[in-house]
Parts: sequence; structure tokens; C-alpha cells
Amino acid sequence: MATPALPPEATEAAEEARELLYEAYNELQALASELGGGGAGAPAVVVVGHQTDGKSALVEALMGFQFNHVGGGTKTRRPVALHLRFNPRCDEPRCRLLSASGAGDADGCDAGRSMPLADIQAYIEAENLRLENDPCQFSEKEIIINIEYKNSPNLTIVDTPGLILPAPGRKNRVLQTQASAVESLVRSKIQHKETIILCLEDCSDWSNATTRRVVMQVDPDLSRTVLVSTKLDTKIPQFARSADVEVFLHPPTCVLDVSLLGDSPFFTSVPSGRVGSCHEAVFRSNEEFKKAISSRELEDIASIEDKLGRALTTEEKDRIGVGNLRLFLEELLRKRYIESVPLIVPLLDKEHRSTTRKLREISQEISDMDKAKLKEKVQLFHDSFLTKLSLLLKGMVVAPPDKFGETLINERINGGTFTGSENFQLPNKMMPNAGMRLYGGAQYHRAMAEFRLVVGSIKCPPITREEIVNACGVEDIHDGTNYSRTACVIAVAKARDTFEPFLHQLGFRLLYILKRLIPISVYLLEKDGERFSSHEVLVRRVQAAFKKFAESTEQSCRERCMEDLESTTRYVTWSLHNKNRAGLRHFLDSFVAPEQLSVNTLHEQQFGLNDNKQDRAKGDSKSNHSSETNSSGAVPETRLVDLLDSTLWNRRLAPSSERLVYALVHQIFHGIKEHFLVTTELKFNCFLLMPIVDKLPALLRHDLESAFEDELDSIFDVTQLCQSLGQKKRELEIELKRIKRLKEKFGEINNRLNSLQFRQ
Repeated sequence: MATPALPPEATEAAEEARELLYEAYNELQALASELGGGGAGAPAVVVVGHQTDGKSALVEALMGFQFNHVGGGTKTRRPVALHLRFNPRCDEPRCRLLSASGAGDADGCDAGRSMPLADIQAYIEAENLRLENDPCQFSEKEIIINIEYKNSPNLTIVDTPGLILPAPGRKNRVLQTQASAVESLVRSKIQHKETIILCLEDCSDWSNATTRRVVMQVDPDLSRTVLVSTKLDTKIPQFARSADVEVFLHPPTCVLDVSLLGDSPFFTSVPSGRVGSCHEAVFRSNEEFKKAISSRELEDIASIEDKLGRALTTEEKDRIGVGNLRLFLEELLRKRYIESVPLIVPLLDKEHRSTTRKLREISQEISDMDKAKLKEKVQLFHDSFLTKLSLLLKGMVVAPPDKFGETLINERINGGTFTGSENFQLPNKMMPNAGMRLYGGAQYHRAMAEFRLVVGSIKCPPITREEIVNACGVEDIHDGTNYSRTACVIAVAKARDTFEPFLHQLGFRLLYILKRLIPISVYLLEKDGERFSSHEVLVRRVQAAFKKFAESTEQSCRERCMEDLESTTRYVTWSLHNKNRAGLRHFLDSFVAPEQLSVNTLHEQQFGLNDNKQDRAKGDSKSNHSSETNSSGAVPETRLVDLLDSTLWNRRLAPSSERLVYALVHQIFHGIKEHFLVTTELKFNCFLLMPIVDKLPALLRHDLESAFEDELDSIFDVTQLCQSLGQKKRELEIELKRIKRLKEKFGEINNRLNSLQFRQ
């Protein structure tokens, strides 16, 4: 519906208010860029399309002149934000590079100063070439350009890198990575609610949603998306029937049944050819380029009418051509600007209050530059830091787990795993809370629980017959075998080799977890606003002192545990090492079982190392004599003699002897493992964790106090600090003036727009 015509004076006032509005938004965006803001909430049109959709060509057609490198492949590798302003007095584009952040920006670009169009073009092409050879390939930093020209609309357009559709397969992995990077960049640019998305589709069938697939991830209903079908002049000849053209111009609701911005798509064509004086140029000036665009619109309308066999309606013609698209976007953006003005004023009020508060804090810090107050600040920092550290160990949920927490997999990667000689590693599913992102005391407890489970599940390593024979050796007074000594030698050696690596792994893991407390504590301090001058210096000093204390404490604790392990594996105490006596007794009872005795005796007599027949005869005669004289005591004595013969006098390793050694070794190894687990956990809790709680506060206090007394300048360089605070104060004062000026300007704009609305 057409709006009523305004009186000449009202029209002039509206135009003046509009120009003031654009100027204010430009200043607002410049301020937001300097302050590191992600965006000032200014409405803008972000162009999204694939590499061959004619994206950059359409942007140039909307601008009214050519400035970018247009062609196949990826020509745009950094977003280019173009603030276009209509100025009838500018016969040639007047450009100003407002912001240019990147590695190549120092190459002669004066940000915020007027530059010739040729220099702007050279800069953009140089940036694209630099990024083409850069590992990252693309950059999210915008190149912001202010442009005034007699043929430009009042628009803010952001040209983004073209989306890529890579082929599948490993050989296309590089292109797939680039495609993912571009898609992520584009999504970040269109996520702001104030943004108008110009979605380009180079297709003759609306069922193919190539670009919409990405756009609808951010704007599912396309409620802030303007859909454009590019290269219309190449599509019209493809339709054989008028019905196909009707479907193309008016997509059915089953394909585009959404709240599309503008209600239906736009259709554009941009004449090919570059502006210039060389022989390759098609257009000699931007005026010729503009006339070619208008001629192309008329030709497209005529071609469509010829295909349809009827004249297009006014509504249909309003959707065809770059000119109509430009008018629609300009009016849409103007409305968005006006609608957002009432929202900007409260935001500027909030920023004004925040800057005023920062300025007041800086002024207070400058007035507090004396030794007593500085010492008081150091003490306050010390107490606050220790409070946060204690809360982390006791348990808290203030620090976000997604930022500071670690799953068990991440903890193992960064802090090491518990693996023994067999490279055994406990599966994640067997560990409670393995998938949870933990920190502080909860992470410490999980690590200790994993240590208990891993070490507790370890079995005695395999024992070879060669190890048993080598461990027998020769006694200093006889050449018999002492299998109890043999078992002790094997058990302590294997226990030492098995458990010592776990001791070092546990120390490294727990030390890593404790060191993670520092950045989390610093985050909590900053979150609570407990930050002041020389904050970074104090953090570095506390971090260095904590690291030194934690490392020395862990080493001392580990040495204590090593002493325990050495004593346990140096001398076997049966009351300590033989935990399961009942099991061992049951096993040894089998050696005197009648059915085992006859078999073992025959086997060992037949294959024993003692081959002296005379000795065997003497043994037989003694046995027979014993049997004849005392038949009632024959069986026990025979069993004893046979047991001694198979374990003490015989060097032939019989199965019974082997099994006896196995049983003793396993019992001793099990006893050492149980003792190692209990003492190690107890000592790490007592001599690593508890010193962090009860000894660290005094150590940090002493460190800071001694530094404050002996080397005050190492913490506070008062002269440098005063200069730094003075510089910050001056910057905040300038920032406050700019915010105040913007606040007044937007307030004036709001009043003018309200008065104009009242006139209407």
C-alpha cells in the first residue's frame, strides 16, 4: 500500500533525519569495532551464496559500480562490509577504509582515511591472495569500507566468501576442510537477529535448496531472508513450457511454505564484462555498466512475457531485476534502522554507565598508589585466591564445566594414563563418571579411584621355569634348594617392576589436576569482580609459587611412597605379605594327599637329578627298614622324606615344585599389592593434598610479604603503573565523550522520527 505524500518541508526533514541516522550508525559501528564488540546491532544485508552463484557480481550491481575481483573459484576470502551512501555530489565513488584487521593490514593501508578506489581494489585482491597461501585460507575479520556515490543506494551490504560443495573421498579432504571453514564463517555472520540475509540460489528448480540448507540452520522459517534467483537470463531459455515458467516465478507452497521475507523470490541478471579502458573491458565507465543493468532487466521481462504468452503483472515485474531488488532492500533496511533506534538508546545508556564506573575505578586506583593500600590489596588478593582454591577442592559449580571441566579421556591425554608393563588400560565404561567434565576435588577423587581400580585389577606377571631355576642359586652352606627364598626373590622383583611405574604416573596425574586449579581460581576471581591493577603480576607470582610448592610436595610424597615400596620389596615379612593363609594351606595340603604322593614320588625318583644308584639304594633300604620297624609311622615319615626329596634335595624342577613356587609368588605379590595400594593412597592424601590445604596459605603469604618488603617494584612498578593508569583514564574519558555524543545524537534522531510520525 502506498504511503500518503508528505509536504515538502516534512520530506526534507525526513531526508535530513535519515542522513543523520546513517551517520550515527556509522559512528556507532566504528566505536563498536574499536572496543572489540561483536557488532553494534546495526541492520545490514549479508549476502550468502555458493562460489558460482554470481554473488560478488550481484553485490557490484547493487552498488552501482565495480570494485571487486569477480570470476570462478574462491575470490572472496574475507567478509567485506560496504556502508553505501547515496551522495548526488559524488560523480566518482568516494571510499574510506574504516577498519582492516589482519596480517596484511600493515601494507600501506591507512584505516579511517580516504583512499582511491584503485587502492581499495588492490588491497582486497592482496588480502585474498595472502589468505589463499595462508594455512587458515579464510578470515572472519571484516574489511569495512564507507562508500559515497551518486549511483549507490543507502545500504549496508556484507559480501561473504562463497560456499563450497566438495566432492566426497579422502583425496578431497583439503577442499572439505575449506568448505567446513567457510560454512562456519557464514553462519557466524548471519546469526545476529538484526541481519537481513540475501540468500542466492542458482537453480531453475526450487526443490534444490543448496544455499537455503545453510541459511535455514540459522533462520529456519526464512523470516529474515530475501531469496534471490541469480542468472535469470541463462535460465529462461531452459524452460520449454509456459507452465514451467509459472512454477518458477510462483513456487508452490509445498516447496516454499514459509514466512519468506518479501513473500516471494526475486529474479536478477547481471551483464557480464568488466569496467575499464583495456581491450578486455566491456564497459568504459560505471555509467555504461549501470545502463547495461537496466537494459538487462527490460530484456529479462520481455523474454519471460514471450515464454508465458502474456504480460507480467506489476507485482511480478517488481520481483525482476537488480533495480527492484535494490529498492526493496533499501526500504527494508531503512525500516529496520528506524525500528532499532529506540533499542540503541538504552544500550548506549548502559555502555555510558559501564564506562563511567570503569573511569571511577581507575581514578580510585590512581589515588590509592601508596604502600599501605597496595599491601592491603595484595593481602586481599591472597585471601580471595585461597578461598577460591579451597572451594574448588571442596566442590562447587560456579566455574562452567564446558570450559574448565575434563572428561576422563581428556584427562588421560593431558595428564597421562595408568598403564603397566603389559600396557593394560582400564576401559572408560568401567570408571564411574568417566564421561563427566570434572575439575577440582571431584577430578582428584576420580583419578584416585581409577588408580585403585587399575592397580587392584593387576595380576601377578607370568613366571617362567627359567626364572625359577635362576632364582634358586646356591646357598652358602649347602647345595639344596630353598623354594621359599626362590619365591620371595621372584615376587619382590616382579612387584617392584610392576608397581613403581604406577607411582610415577599417579604423581604426574595428581600434580596436573592440582595445577589446573590456578586458572579456574583466577576465573572465579575475575567473575566476582576481584580484579585490580597488577592483577596479572600477582597471578603470575602466585602461579609460580604454587607450581614450585606443588612440584616439590609431589616429589617428597612420591619419595615417601618409594621408601615404602622399597621396604616392602626388600624384605618379606610373612605376616604382612601372606594375606591369604587359608588358601595357601589348602593348596599345600594337596602335596600330602595319598593319590598325589605316589605319582609325585615315582615321577621325581624316576627323573631326579640324583643318578647315584648307591644313594638311591641307601634311601630305599632306609625306607624299607623304617617300614619294617615301625609300620604305624611309615606313611608320615615317607611323606616327609619324599617332600624333602622333591623340594630340598632335588634340582630337577618337578611340577609339584613349580606349583609350590607359583603359589608362594602369587601370595607374596598379592600381599605387596594390597599394602602398596593402601599406603600409596594414604600418603598422597596426607602428604600431597593436605599440604595444599594447610601449608600453602602460609607459604604464599610469606612469599608475597617478603616480596613486598624486599622487592616492591617486582610486584608494583609504581611509576609505570601510574603512567599506565593515566593512559587508561584518558582513553576512557575519550570513549565516554564519544558515547555521550552518540547517545545525544540517537536521542535527537528518535525525537525527529517521532515528530515525523506524528505529522503523518
